Amino acid sequence: MRTERWRPDEPLRLFVVAGEHSGDRLGGKLLAALRARLDSALIIEGVGGPDMLAQGMAPIFPMSDIEVMGFGPVIKRLPLLLNRISRTVTAACAFAPHVLLIIDSPDFTHRVAARLRRQRPEVPVIDYVSPTVWAWRPGRAKAMAAYVDHLLALLPFEPEAHARLGGPPTTYVGHPILERLDWIKAQDPVVLAARLKLAAERPVLTVLPGSRPGIIRRLLPLFRDSVRLLTERIGPLEILMPSVADRRAELAAQTADWPAPVHVLDGEADKFAAFRLARATLAASGTVTLELAAAGAPMVVGYRVERWVAPFLRPMIKANTVVLANLVLGENAFPELLQEDCTPEKLAGALAALIPDGEPRARQLAALARIPARLGSTGGTPSEIGADKLIELAMRGRPS
Repeated sequence: MRTERWRPDEPLRLFVVAGEHSGDRLGGKLLAALRARLDSALIIEGVGGPDMLAQGMAPIFPMSDIEVMGFGPVIKRLPLLLNRISRTVTAACAFAPHVLLIIDSPDFTHRVAARLRRQRPEVPVIDYVSPTVWAWRPGRAKAMAAYVDHLLALLPFEPEAHARLGGPPTTYVGHPILERLDWIKAQDPVVLAARLKLAAERPVLTVLPGSRPGIIRRLLPLFRDSVRLLTERIGPLEILMPSVADRRAELAAQTADWPAPVHVLDGEADKFAAFRLARATLAASGTVTLELAAAGAPMVVGYRVERWVAPFLRPMIKANTVVLANLVLGENAFPELLQEDCTPEKLAGALAALIPDGEPRARQLAALARIPARLGSTGGTPSEIGADKLIELAMRGRPS
């Protein structure tokens, strides 16, 4: 059965696939922008979390089934993941969407898109969030052009990268963090400090060991030892650890032996208030570095993959930094300590230089102030621009 091009006088049938919380948040905002633009009904089915469910998406299974990253964890859950890929493609074919929207998590979502392209080649596919083809495995850009009709990019240098590498047509929509700048600045760090009864004379350190269980297991012991060394070097600290609600109890238990009490927080408001309160942040590499930049929070970034993975990964890495905040700036303004360099001694040393007033801190604050302008776009918010592109693709359809 062929899916016809969408006409504005009928409901738009949209199948969406997101594989983790960050993608669900992006999808929720884009779906809200779509609803604001469409006079006709919007019928949504797919895989996502609470933000997309709030926009009326009918789920085919819980997103937690596929929320996994890293070679080791993926291999352990491979039978389940393969089953969920097949189940998602089957559901998408039966749903007969006007458009398939995939959001981030390329190890899962791109496999769904490639299979759907073979089975239902008439369905247009739009991808929200580019894989890091500019950093490693650049051949993915050309490969995805076979099953992605349009890419919505969050970073300003990505359209040029895909054009150079033979990727799909790409529109830079701006980074969604920009939609929250005013709200982020409204989160009061003084209120948070009072509620937690933090000692005013102690510097506040925010610690972010990642959001996925495998990454947390690798980084949390390193970060604990880094905090111990930092405490020995500069004195007592107040330690804040933003988390998500379903991991708060687990993190509290895992940090019970730290050199100082750890205040494990949940909720976006507390997270950004903590970022604004902290003198420095010790963070795992990821999109959180742009959140820290939006809050004006100085940072040191550490990251390790599984030891056996590193020799295979290194030859594939093409960028001179893996920190998104550095990539956006085009300079290595924020220290990144990776793999063998990710040691307690080096992390503690970088943080010790950053916490007091001085040149290292001043340089970071100046770099942080430049990032929002680098992430901006024109023509509306990222969600609005993305919604417009999706509608355009639905109306145009794919060439026969």
